Amino acid sequence: MSLSRLQQPCYLQQCPSPLLPSIHLPCSFSFRVSPCSQRQRRLPSGGHTSSVAACCSLSQQQQQSQVLSSVTNGSTVYDRKEIRFGLPSKGRMAADTLDLLKDCQLSVKHVNPRQYVAEIPQLTNLEVWFQRPKDIVRKLLSGDLDLGIVGFDTFSEFGLGNKDLIIVHDALGYGDCHLSIAIPKYGIFENINSLRELAQMPQWTSEKPLRVATGFNHLGPKFMKDNGFKHVTFSTADGALEAAPAMGIADAILDLVSSGTTLKENNLKEIEGGVVLESQAVLVARRKSLIQREDVRGITKEILERFEAHLRAVGQFTVTANMRGSSTEEVAARVLSQPSLSGLQGPTVSPVFCKHDGKVASDFYAIVICVPKKALYESVQQLREIGGSGVLISPLTYIFEEVTPRWQELLLKLEL
Repeated sequence: MSLSRLQQPCYLQQCPSPLLPSIHLPCSFSFRVSPCSQRQRRLPSGGHTSSVAACCSLSQQQQQSQVLSSVTNGSTVYDRKEIRFGLPSKGRMAADTLDLLKDCQLSVKHVNPRQYVAEIPQLTNLEVWFQRPKDIVRKLLSGDLDLGIVGFDTFSEFGLGNKDLIIVHDALGYGDCHLSIAIPKYGIFENINSLRELAQMPQWTSEKPLRVATGFNHLGPKFMKDNGFKHVTFSTADGALEAAPAMGIADAILDLVSSGTTLKENNLKEIEGGVVLESQAVLVARRKSLIQREDVRGITKEILERFEAHLRAVGQFTVTANMRGSSTEEVAARVLSQPSLSGLQGPTVSPVFCKHDGKVASDFYAIVICVPKKALYESVQQLREIGGSGVLISPLTYIFEEVTPRWQELLLKLEL
């Protein structure tokens, strides 16, 4: 074979898919034609992945069987062994997600920051895929991902209420915000302070509807319809929505609000009844993956239990003190007489053995309790009042329950 032929470029051509004219493929596939063997290799396009198939080397019956096995109910089913976990690729949500995983001893090993795939060494057979939050939801629906972390607002907007998506943990403790209607403080809106008042304004007609700028094209129309708005239109926008009313291209905006500072700086205000939903980071999963794959359930349980144990321990401290007493029961009664010293289930009381004149005796008892940060100083004071001394304080890292409540709830939802 000549060198010039080897250096010929490879071309991409669209597969005509003549074998299954009645089957609608969920995505288009490009085919790379090799100048050496003239074999066609199916490659992913549009962000989808699939196994490589040599179309020209297979019989028509083999090709038809192969495509049929990969198309089920309008979504591609991949014969893959690995478990895929989608994480936000950029922004504050991405950084906070990595911090949470690290705090749970699940650090993400991301060797090349330009690559979108990584791993968590502690979790066998798990691939981490960095994606835009909305793409995480979409790929959970398509079956390209099994688990993901996104904001509840993104889950609600792009999940469209699909029952194949299930929330595994609904409060990961970061990404707090709310989706809300905001209107100008001035002009015809100066005395409008509630959603009801906004809906009843006579200015809104079929010829001149209320114009709302938003990036939430599913939640927005649904919310306004549910609240009695008859004349309203929506314009799609991403970012800098606060400028839309001042520019005259919208009367109101529907956007995520954290502190509200940006709204105030742009002379906008929230109104009573205008909050669509409260949002924070949530752990979500594909229901079919959890039901059909035992390994997905195992990984999900471990991630969930680590999250639960860590989040339960946030802001909690172990307080240890020594106290004189006649018995464990007598010391426990003194501790429980104080309102801030009950701990999780109660104090742990154990004898402290000392050696006096060659004899071992237990004149002191060690008290161990769990105390929230906000009650820490008060608890120390109460311990000292009942004879506690040598008080030691250390932060808690994890609090594991006998059974993780959210895991039990998940099993009930899955009917397993």
